[in-house]
Amino acid sequence: MNPAVIITGALGGIGHSLCEEFNSYGFHVFAMDQREGTVPAQTFINVDIRDAVSDPAKRAALIDPIRTELRAKNLELRGIVNNAATQILGGVDSLDYAAWHETLCVNLLAPFFLVQAFLPELEKARGAVVNITSIHEKLTKSGFVAYATSKSALSGLTRAMAVDLGGRVRVNAICPAAIHTPMLSAGFAGRPDAFAALRDAHPGGRIGLPEEVAHLARYLIAEAPDFLNGSCLGLDGGIAGRLHDPV
Repeated sequence: MNPAVIITGALGGIGHSLCEEFNSYGFHVFAMDQREGTVPAQTFINVDIRDAVSDPAKRAALIDPIRTELRAKNLELRGIVNNAATQILGGVDSLDYAAWHETLCVNLLAPFFLVQAFLPELEKARGAVVNITSIHEKLTKSGFVAYATSKSALSGLTRAMAVDLGGRVRVNAICPAAIHTPMLSAGFAGRPDAFAALRDAHPGGRIGLPEEVAHLARYLIAEAPDFLNGSCLGLDGGIAGRLHDPV
């Protein structure tokens, strides 16, 4: 049987690299995104990932066609990469219910329900799940309350699912620091000095690359030993070990 993988958030900078990586290694890529676009994938699904959370009928409408295609094309679901995320900035004094609801639906609940829905296929293939969390799971800054909380929870979910599934399906996470995506570049548009400061804050002296995230994700699904399970792997250029003194 030919291997298949589901990748959410496929049109983002990291998502595109994920699709390219898995496609180049012979995977049938089921790419999901709420926007319309083109990525290196055999099957593109234009869907709001919140549909996996909000309503059982919408969840079935998302899941059933993928399951049908897996069977029709004799595909083995080797992995799910939960990459889709939303980042709504705001502090304790400004975040409202809508911001929290959207953040938790996209960043935490959708990954859980997607894995739950395809658990039979993943178990049959002895597959693996990779959750893309963030350095914000442990180290954050002002204004990232909802995002950091959701990523910390996703790392917790990673460990809990690995324990709960008892080795039937491996579950790991990647926790990147700054990655050179169009979204990151747009956030620093017109501020080259601020971007340089962010770059230089990483002991490696550079920003991470989307393809580095993609390569690690493919390794975790296709090559990693079974004993690598329930881990949250930092991909941060060493910045997580750096002390920032106020002097």
